[in-house]
Amino acid sequence: MTAITKTFASGPGWHVADVICTAGAGDRPFEEAHRDFCIAVVTSGTFRYRAQQGTAMLAPGALLLGNSGTCYECGHEHGSGDRCVSFHFAPAYMERIVADVPGARTLNFEAPRLPPLPVMAPLLAETEAARDMSETGAFEELGLRIAGAAIATATGTTHLARTPSRRDQKRVAEAVRRIEFDADAPVSLSMLAGETATSPYHFLRTFRQVAGMTPYQFLLRTRLHRAAVRLRTSHDAISAIAFEAGFNDLSTFNRRFRNVMGQTPGQYRAGRSFAG
Repeated sequence: MTAITKTFASGPGWHVADVICTAGAGDRPFEEAHRDFCIAVVTSGTFRYRAQQGTAMLAPGALLLGNSGTCYECGHEHGSGDRCVSFHFAPAYMERIVADVPGARTLNFEAPRLPPLPVMAPLLAETEAARDMSETGAFEELGLRIAGAAIATATGTTHLARTPSRRDQKRVAEAVRRIEFDADAPVSLSMLAGETATSPYHFLRTFRQVAGMTPYQFLLRTRLHRAAVRLRTSHDAISAIAFEAGFNDLSTFNRRFRNVMGQTPGQYRAGRSFAG
C-alpha cells in the first residue's frame, strides 16, 4: 500500500478524507476508478493524474477533478509522495449542487484539474486548517463551497448575486434562531437545509448572503461568545465551559478562542471582574 486514507466526515451522499500517498519515482503508476465525483485539494507534493478528460500535473493549491464512474491513473515519476483533502459526492448529490450553481449546465468535469488560482486560495486555506485542527463539523460546508466554486470556475460561469427574497430571509432568520437555541448540540447543514425545504448548497449560499457568514461559522461564534461570557462571570473549569458550550475537544476550543478573542481562555478569564 502506498496510500493511507482517513475519512474525516461523511453524510448522505458525501464524504471527505485525508489521503497521504508515499509512492515515488520507482513505483508503477496505479489505476483506480472514481466511484463518485471527486474534488481533491492538493496540499503538498506533486503527482501526475491521467483520466478520461486528459493528463495534468497536480501541485499544491490545485484541484483534482474526477468524474463518477471513470478510471484514472496517478504517477510520481517527478517526485515522491503527496497529500490531499479529497471530497467525494454521489451523482445525485452532485446533480443538486450543479442545479443550484447559476449558469452551470453540465454534470461532468471537462478538465482533469483546476490549477492554483487566487480566487480559490482562501477557501483552500480554510480546508487545510480544518484538517489540521480536526474540525470535522466544518467539512460539510467546505465540501459544498469547494464543489460550487469548482463547478463555477471549471464551466466559466459567474455567481450572480441576487437580492434574497423575503422567504429566503425568513428561512435564514429561522435557522439563526435554531442555531442560537441548540448551539451546544450538533447542528448540521443538511439538518438546517431540510427544515427550510431547500438543498444544502442553496441554503448555504443564501445564509452566507443574508448573515454574512456560513451556518457553521455562526455556530462557532455563538459557542465562543457564550463561553467567553461564562469565563468572565463564573468560576467553572475551562474544560467544563468548553464542553457545555458544544466543543468536544479542549485543544480545539483553546485554538478557536485564541484566534477569535486574541487571548487564551485563561488569559481572557484573568481580566474578569465579579460583581460579588
